[in-house]
Formats: sequence, structure tokens, C-alpha cells
Amino acid sequence: MPIIYHATSHEFHLYNQQISYLIQILENGQLGMLYYGKRISDKESFSYLVSGRQRSLAVYVREGSQLSLQYAAQEYPSYGTGDFHDPAFCIVQENGSMISDFQYVSHMVYPGKKPLVGLPATYTESEEEADTLEITLEDAVDGARLVLNYTIFSDLPAIARSARFINAGSQVLTLERAMSACVDLPDDNFEMVQLSGAWSRERHVKTRHLEQGIQSIGSTRGNSSAEHNPFLALKRPYTNEFQGEVYAISLVYSSNFLAQVEVDTHGMSRALIGIHPDTFSWQLNPGESFQTPEAVLAFSANGLNSMSQTYHRLYGRRLARGFWRDRERPVLINNWEATEYDFDEKKILRIAKTAKQVGIELFVLDDGWFGARRNDFAGLGDWVVNREKLPDGIAGLANKIEALGMKFGFWIEPEMVNIDSDLYRSHPDWILHVPARNASPCRHQYVLDFSRSEVVDAVHDMLYHLLSTAKISYIKWDMNRYLSECYSIEKPPSEQGKVFHQYILGVYNLYERLLKEFPNLLFESCSSGGARFDPGMLYYAPQGWISDNTDAIERLRIQYGTSFVYPLSSMGAHVSMVPNQQVGRITPLETRTNVAMFGAFGYELDLNSLSRDELDMVAKQITFIKEHRQLLQFGIFWRLRSPFEGNDTAWITVSPDQSRAVVAYFQILNRSNTGWDRLKLAGLDPARHYYVNGNTSCVYGGDELMEIGLVLQREEICSSGDFSSTLFDICQAGENEIGL
Repeated sequence: MPIIYHATSHEFHLYNQQISYLIQILENGQLGMLYYGKRISDKESFSYLVSGRQRSLAVYVREGSQLSLQYAAQEYPSYGTGDFHDPAFCIVQENGSMISDFQYVSHMVYPGKKPLVGLPATYTESEEEADTLEITLEDAVDGARLVLNYTIFSDLPAIARSARFINAGSQVLTLERAMSACVDLPDDNFEMVQLSGAWSRERHVKTRHLEQGIQSIGSTRGNSSAEHNPFLALKRPYTNEFQGEVYAISLVYSSNFLAQVEVDTHGMSRALIGIHPDTFSWQLNPGESFQTPEAVLAFSANGLNSMSQTYHRLYGRRLARGFWRDRERPVLINNWEATEYDFDEKKILRIAKTAKQVGIELFVLDDGWFGARRNDFAGLGDWVVNREKLPDGIAGLANKIEALGMKFGFWIEPEMVNIDSDLYRSHPDWILHVPARNASPCRHQYVLDFSRSEVVDAVHDMLYHLLSTAKISYIKWDMNRYLSECYSIEKPPSEQGKVFHQYILGVYNLYERLLKEFPNLLFESCSSGGARFDPGMLYYAPQGWISDNTDAIERLRIQYGTSFVYPLSSMGAHVSMVPNQQVGRITPLETRTNVAMFGAFGYELDLNSLSRDELDMVAKQITFIKEHRQLLQFGIFWRLRSPFEGNDTAWITVSPDQSRAVVAYFQILNRSNTGWDRLKLAGLDPARHYYVNGNTSCVYGGDELMEIGLVLQREEICSSGDFSSTLFDICQAGENEIGL
């Protein structure tokens, strides 16, 4: 079993073939971190790694001890007993004290992994896939218990962590901070990598050197947000996509979060991730407990691509789940850019018929099909079909789409309401707002109080009626604003610090119920594009709309950054109209398709406005995508050239057996009289031979393609001018075909 406890040294060693993680029960009964990184051989004790000596201004755990919590790497530290870094947790007791002292009581090791009740989390399908360590600690003064969970996966350099607080005492306790994981590293020779941006430029890669003090990202918006993704990585300055150490941490959560690194005066780095404490306060009555979301640690000794592939495998196969987890995603068309609110059944069917002719498999009806919805001002909350637009209802339209030979789905925004809606008129108290104060609109809409079960139940009932009376294969679940005035009028003052967290638990609950009732339904999550594109959503919706910005050149950066954590199968990517709605750019149809095909692929334009030649091109593109869809959505992805570093971008996805690959190369601006260029590939078998683009007259060795590279014929690639691109379709050559 890859979790060993050495009773003599009081040390735990979690390991697999790639990583080791060492914990020690310190002399004061608390937990210290000894080592985390590349796999090392086990031995009885690594206690020499505990830092201890006399220092000026240091506070020690007891008289005569050399142990100061300020200088000892810890597993889950508190504030106030000598450690002056930001803590992992803070408990306020009835006497106002914030001092805690959780000491080791017991532990248990078991194969597999338990679910986190009410929360998304990674999972196992057999006990052999992982082993879990649960360490129980207790505070003898207030009676609270703390259970720290560690799951190490057998074939991945990844550890899932979480914490559970149990009030086993007699007084009321208040959690003011409850992070999911802390990682103390012994030096600060790192660069912090984060995925940040804003609406329409989500998850851009940002890198900065660590400095003494705190560097952090986070969200207090009620979503994980477009501004910052719940992820950070610490990489060595020499680390790139293909070599070097990386320590990464990702939070499986969809609401307010904090991810930070604190560097102290002696160069130790402490990484923390979890629920943002500024909007969190959780009262625990005797007998109650609180479970933190899960954090997933990933270590790579071989660069950023290796880190990403760890998350891709784990999140794609053991976080995403259900019917669609491993299935190729259908090619879809969404009508929004073609019609916006101005449509009726006749117009929709005209688009659908053309879509079927070019090979599209799923029609998605976007905003405007319900209630009094003819613009942004009305209808949200009334999930009843507008019969003026669709006289035969959703069921009738779905039947007609199915009769064409396609599947049907539609857009919803179930967490929101317009004041001009029957739902609001019946229940004005169901929105998040503070009594006697202004409720702030955004996009003319307000947020339903999903921390209340009766609100979630009402929305569920409306959606259940729709889904149970029509042939619905797909739902696009949108959420187009952040939370303001996050106050629930149903709750007493002492419970208001729970509302943000309870809100997202309500969202998770609604997803869970609908998935159990309609297990074959494909959900795509959305939040004004990518404002809630996070691991928590992936547990319920195996794909998400990564950005409202569909410009191919902007998508290079967005998809490149998103791939740091998320698998290609999770990325909703569409070909849209030109000039692009977000940036006004005109890019070739070929380039728009070449970018979007690396993900859950679709179109978002009026096919009937295309020329005959363009429609023929679309049909050929869809044929190629269907032939390569398994590879494009579930292959092993490697980033080759970064759009954040130059004029070109390149990436490759390789089949798990290394027999097939598709390479994409993109040039942003054309250049005159350029030199020769070679694109080095990755992920192929160096001992095999390959054809490129079906050319059987020229055979390349896998080592040749990776060490020498493909010669880029710029005259051909750039013949279309700016924003040009090309694909290389690579397949293995048989031994009899190459004369071996």
C-alpha cells in the first residue's frame, strides 16, 4: 500500500512511482510537512528535515524546545501560537479566542476514495486506483475535531486534499477561515503562474517571480470568476513546457476562493487555497460539521505540459462523470449569433435544415424561447415556452429537429430572474438582497437565492416539466452576472456568512438532481462565457463555454491558457461569424475551424448566409472532425509554441497509443521574406515511423519529427495573409510500408 506509517518516527510516507509526500507528527502533536516532490526511497525517519534552532523573535512551542512554528513547515497551520504566516484555518470560540491547538489523535488508511457529500470531488472506480489517509486531530480545550484527508492516486503525480471540522464539544464555534490545503515549501526560488483576465479574455497565462510578502489571486464575486481561475502553479525559473519542476494546486469549487503564496523573511514559501475567508463565516453548533472543498495537488519534474497532462487525465476521467464523460461530443450549431432574440419556428427550422445538410448533429436553441423574453428586460425565471414564437412548444420543435436527423437542446439561465417576470411578481423575496437597501441590477437581472431549498425546488420543478415532456439531449446552463448584496432574508444574522457557500451548494444540488433524473443529458456550463469555468462545474457538466469571445486569434490565448488545467473535451469552442462580434476581426474560415476543433466543436453563425463554396468547406471540415474527433477531444495534448511569447502558436494532440496525431500551427501576422522554420513535435514514439498529411512517399521517424521537426513552408501557410493556419495529420506507417 503506497501509504506507510512509521510508528517509531511518527512519520507518514505517501508515495507512488512518481512522487513522495512526507508528514510528521511534531513534538507538540501537530502535523509538519517534511518533503513533497519527486519520488524518494522510504526509510524509517526523515526527521532531520524539521527546522529547529534558536532565533531572535521566534516563539517556541514550550520551554527548552527548538521547535518554532514560524520556521517549521506545517500541514494545516493555525494562527496565534508562534506562526505568523497566514493560517489555513481560524476558529473563534465563545470567549472570543482564536487560538486552536489540534493534536494528533488517530489515523486510518484505506484503498480507494470516499465522496464529499454535497460537493464535487475526484473519485475512483476501483480501490486499486488510489489510497486515502485520514488523520484525526483534536483540540482538547474546545473539543473540536479536525480530519485531514489525503488521497494519492496510483498512476498520477497527484494528491487530493480536504479538511473536515467537527464540533464535538459543547460550545458554539465559528469558522472564520477554512482553507482546503496548505503547502509549505522550503525555498522561494519560484515563479508563480496564474490564469487571469476578464470577460472575453479569460485564463491568460500570467507569470511573476515570488517576492517576500503575499502574492494572491481570488474571487469574492460568487463565481470562480473570469478574472482569476482557482489554480496556481509554482515553477522553477528554468522550467518551461518540457522540463523543470512544477508544484500546482487546483480547487474543485465554483464560488469565492483565495489562492495565495506567502514568502517569509527566510525564504520559505507557503501556498494556500480554499474558500475566500473575506466572505465566509460558518457557525458550528455542537454536533455539526463543515467540509471544505477539495484541492488537487499536482507535481511535475518534466515541465508544464506534464503538469497539465496530469490534470487532463484526472479531471477528464475521474472528475467529469456520467454518460458523456468518455463519449465523443456532437458537432452542434447554436442560433444566437444568427438570430439573437429575433426568431420563430420557421427561421429556426431553416437554419436546422442547412445544418443537417453539412453534417451537424445537434441544434441548440439559445436565449429567447421562454416567457415574455424578447430582450434582456423580461422573462428570466419563467421557464415556460413562448407560444408566439414556438406554437408547438419546445416538444414540437424538438420533434421536428429530431425528424431532420439531429438532436435538440436549449439554453437556460436558472439562477436568475427579471423583475418583469411572473416568478418575481409571485416571489419578490426570492432574490438575494438586503432589506431597505437597493438591489443592484446587472444586465437587468437579479440573482435568485439558491441558498434556500424552496427556491431551488421551484426552479427544478419548472425544468423537470420541460425535460420530461420533450426530447431534450443538451442543456446550456448560463449564469450572466456576479452576486451582489449577497444576503438571504430567510436567515438570521449569525447565518449570513454562510450564504455564498450555501448558494453554490444549491447550484450543485440542482445539477445533481437533474442528472439523476436525466442521466443521458449533456450539460454545458456557461457564465457570460468563462466566468465559472472551474473543476467544480466539470463534475456536473463535462464541457463548458470557455469564453464569449469567439475570435480565432483571441481564442488561441484563451484555449492555450485553459489547457494548463482542463482537458480538450471540456472546452466548448465554436466557429462564429465575421467580422467577429467581440473584436471586429475578419479571420479565414479555415483558421476559425482549426482553432475550434481542439475542443467540443460547434458553429455559432447563420449557415444560410454562407456562400456555396463556404458551405462545401464547412461540410469537409465536419467530415474531418468526425473522423478525428476521438483524437481531438481525448488525445494527449502538448503545447508547442505559446501565443503569449511570439507571433505564432502551435500545439499537438496525440493518440494514447501514439499511432495518430494532429498538429495545428497558427501565424497571427504575415511577414515578408522570412527565414526557414522547423516545428519540433512532442508525444510521438521515437522508435516509430510516420506519414504526414497522407503523403506515403515521405516517411519520418518519430525521433526525427521531435528532434528536427516539421519544415514549415511559409509560402504555403501564409498564402492567405494574416491570421493563417495549417494542420498536419500524422499517422503511423506500417513496417511493410517502409521496407523495414
